[in-house]
Amino acid sequence: MTAVTAALMLTVGMPLAMRDAAIQARAYAPTWDRAANINDAAERLAKLHQRQGSQGVLKFLDACYRTHLLSSTFNEGVEACLAQDYIHAQTLATIYARLPPQARQQRGLPAPELISQGMQQRLITTFRQYKISPEEAVVFQKLVEKHGLSVFLKAVFPDTDTKSAKPAEK
Repeated sequence: MTAVTAALMLTVGMPLAMRDAAIQARAYAPTWDRAANINDAAERLAKLHQRQGSQGVLKFLDACYRTHLLSSTFNEGVEACLAQDYIHAQTLATIYARLPPQARQQRGLPAPELISQGMQQRLITTFRQYKISPEEAVVFQKLVEKHGLSVFLKAVFPDTDTKSAKPAEK
């Protein structure tokens, strides 16, 4: 490689790399109202939970992921699946954390840490699939906690103080 070729690669290559990064960033820029999407997903999840319980929710989430992860782009459906998974897992982990380990074991219930770890792995895998940055993942988590978790808790557990019902530690 000559000095001229190296210089051209540096001057031409850098803008191309920046352009590619900008295209990828634009590809992720959601065009929908994320707060409304997450709120709607939480409301649908609450209705499903009331009709079919936790087992019905788990079957639904499996189908949700199988369907929406076929998309080549991150979209409202993928975001809704992730939000519903996060809400359900955090709620279960919080409830199970209040049970003594022996009671969980007798009922065949998983440890809250396992529930949270499984959910985190599903979210991480999905974020990687769609090249969502760790910073955007944190934004997503905050949106779900602000616009989804309390909606679900109020609908499913109306007599519970949702401010004291904190998600399980990660």
